[in-house]
Parts: sequence; structure tokens; C-alpha cells
Amino acid sequence: MNFSSLTVKQASNGLKAGDFSSIELTKESLKQISALEKKIHAFLNITKDLAKQTAKDIDKNEDAKLSMISGIPAGIKDVLMTKGVVTTAGAKILEDYRAVYDATAVAKLKQQGMIIMGKNNCDEFAMGSSTENSAYGPTYNPWDLSRVPGGSSGGGAAAVASGEVLYALGTDTGGSIRQPAAFCGVVGLKPTYGLVSRFGLIAMASSLDSIGCFTKTVEDSAILLENIAGPDKKDATTINTFDYNFRKLLNQDINGLKIGLPKEYFVKGLDREIEQIVKQKISELVAEGAEVKEVSLPHTEYALPVYYILMPAEVSSNLSKFDGLRYGQRTKQSVDDLLDYYMKTRHDGFGDESRRRILLGTYVLSSGYIDEYYLQAQRVRTKIIEDFDKVFKQVDVLISPTTPTTAFKIGEKIDDPVSMYLSDIYTVAVNLAGLPAISLPVGLSNHLPVGLQIIGPKFSESKILQVGSWLEKIRGEFLMPKV
Repeated sequence: MNFSSLTVKQASNGLKAGDFSSIELTKESLKQISALEKKIHAFLNITKDLAKQTAKDIDKNEDAKLSMISGIPAGIKDVLMTKGVVTTAGAKILEDYRAVYDATAVAKLKQQGMIIMGKNNCDEFAMGSSTENSAYGPTYNPWDLSRVPGGSSGGGAAAVASGEVLYALGTDTGGSIRQPAAFCGVVGLKPTYGLVSRFGLIAMASSLDSIGCFTKTVEDSAILLENIAGPDKKDATTINTFDYNFRKLLNQDINGLKIGLPKEYFVKGLDREIEQIVKQKISELVAEGAEVKEVSLPHTEYALPVYYILMPAEVSSNLSKFDGLRYGQRTKQSVDDLLDYYMKTRHDGFGDESRRRILLGTYVLSSGYIDEYYLQAQRVRTKIIEDFDKVFKQVDVLISPTTPTTAFKIGEKIDDPVSMYLSDIYTVAVNLAGLPAISLPVGLSNHLPVGLQIIGPKFSESKILQVGSWLEKIRGEFLMPKV
């Protein structure tokens, strides 16, 4: 058994056939983690004993193996509450915080027999595009250890790419699943806003956050989505679509499928080789009967500035609860009064990027500026949504590069936040509009993975998965890095 190359579906079939046991899979995962963690640092917390005990319990219970994910090792981004497990959100202020309940997505997978191998590293409170902003050190890209894995869900992407686990849960607020998926050469799925409950997610920006997954294949992403999607009375934004069979269109003919190419996504700043690879894949879809049409999303140029007004505004509100009184670390400095206590606790507990976004968000919400910045950004957000609505009356899906470049060097952009933010230029509009999107690897440029993004209208997960599975079929065998 070559554990690291297994897909979720292959592992599930092997468990059901009796080719191996869950405890054997778990031990192989632990062996891979032990061999690679000093190089990659994909995990903040490895739950070795919990994983082994869960695997043994599943092996004793034949009925448990009926689930497609039962007995299969997985990672969980450290912003998702996991009962009894230290959950830090990559932040010093939550260094020893042990979650007292499960996020709904985690609870659903636990009920289906997920083997939790540990909590994956991430940018602090999911704020970043490189996983360099973690208070516990960066994660390294398994394709090139001198480069970032992307962010903020870089730990999960690196863990799947390197074969430490077979899938991982991540979150996507402006590209935080899709961008690291592209950089690490795995599949990253961001569902429609409201399809997956956000209950138990340590919120960054509540109107933008989505919970999704990293896998090796599109089919595995569909399997995971079927297990985490659905309404939740604890999250009023969730919606019941009544159809959770996301595999129904996989490998179906794409003849007549209408593909839109947003002209604003193929402009100056896009790496030429990435553009060539993506356009080659589009031509291959055309050869299979798909139709391609250039379309326009005229407000695309405003997506990034709108995102970096609305997101910090929500951050400044969501992070206000971390004051060192209710939970989390408290300052060890002497204090003069309550205000001094708050300021010192939050200064000690938050990193530079968190403080930067809190300050920016507080500013745009302040008296005299809320109309000029925040409310104006909300109006432009509506225009961005309208752009997508108009385009999806003409085409079935949109295809674009996931990122303008391949993975950049560690330290290259850490002191230039604006340059760092630009790495999400093709992903943030999707979150502003609440749409589903998937990134999948389609080739290599200078030995580094290139990601292609497929965007669909709301609740069109089956359609984007269909296109993704066809591209996967054309591409051939999944490539893994030689760490």
C-alpha cells in the first residue's frame, strides 16, 4: 500500500474490501507526518492518540465502514473548533485554548468516521496569503521548501500535497482554499456561501467566510462536500438546496457546455506561462465539444479594494471578543487600568497582520468615514454581483487562472502587504458574490504547480465539479512532489 498516493475513494474501497484496516492507514499517515513535518510544518497539533483510538473503534465496527470517509486520515484547519483539541487559529492569543464544542462541519465528518490527525497551520485568524503570518512559524511548500504554500489554509494544502493526510478541511474568505491549492498542486473547493454551515468557525469576515476542502481529485471533493453540506439551525445563513448529490455529473459529456473567459482575468500581471497552460486546457475542452466565449466582468478592477474595505471592517468586529478575559492569553505586563489591560493583552496576542486589519477596519467604520468607504464598498459589491449574474445568463461556467503567478519565495512579500494581497486578485470577487469555485492543478511551470479556477453560479457545484473532472481526465495522473 502506497498510502501517500491514495485518494479518498481508493482508501474507502480498500477499507471496505479488507485490503487494509483503518489503524493501518492511520499508522501510515503518522509515519508520513513524522518523516515530513520538520520540513513542511503543516500541523500545529498532531492528535496521535485520538487518531489511533478512533481508527481502532472503526475497525471494530463493520457498520462504520459504510461511509465513504470512515477510517480515513484527515487534517483540520486550526480555525475550526474541534472539541477537546487545542484550537489556536494560528494566533498567540489562543495559544492554549481547548475547544469545548465541534464546528458543524467537523461534527458531521466525525459522525461519518473521520480520523483526525491534527490541526493544520494557517495564517493568524486566516489573515494572509502565504501561511507566514502564523504565530507558530510558516508552512513550507512541499514542491519547493524555499517557497510558500499559499494561505491562509496553507497547512492543509501542504499536508494533502505531501501525502501526510488524504484530505483536509480549510476555509476560504478571499481565496484561502483555492490559492494554496494552486500553489501546492491539489484540488481546492470553495462552496456557495450558505451551502456549508459556518457554526464553529472562528470568524474572520462573516459575510465572506466559507468552509471547503483540499483533496487529490475532484471526485474526492464531491464526496467531502456531500458530507459537510446542508442546513444548520445554528447558522441562519445556511440554505437547504434539497439536492446533495454532487457527483451526479462527474465524467458526463461536456458537449455544448458554454465556457466564459473573463477578459479582465487575462491581462498584464498574469504570468505568461500560466496563461498558456490555462488556455491550452481550455482548447482541450473545446476539442471535447465545449463552446468558449469571451465575457466581461467590468467591475473586476474594484474587487480587491472592495474586499480590503469590507473584510477588515468585519475583522475589527469579529476579533473584538478576544480580550483575554473570556478566553485566551492574558498579558503578563503590569497594567494600570482595564483599558491598559485590553491594549496590552491584544498587542501581545495579535500579530502584525491582525493588528493592521483591525486598525483598517475600525477606521473605515468610524464616524465620518463609514459612508465614504464602507457603504460605498457595499454598493460596488452589489455591482460585482450583478456582473456575475449577467454573465451567467450567457455561459454555464467561467474559467480563469487561480493565481497570477506560481508560489513565491518565503519572505519575498511579507514586508509588502499590498503585493501579498494581489496574489488573491482572481479569487476575491467569488467570495464577494458568494459563488462556488474550484481550483485544480493543470500543469507545471518551472517545476511548480499551476492552478486553473472554475467558477459557477450559486449552487452549481455539480456543474463546476463536472468540468473539473473532465479536465482531470484530460490531464491524466495526479502529480505529487518529491519532498
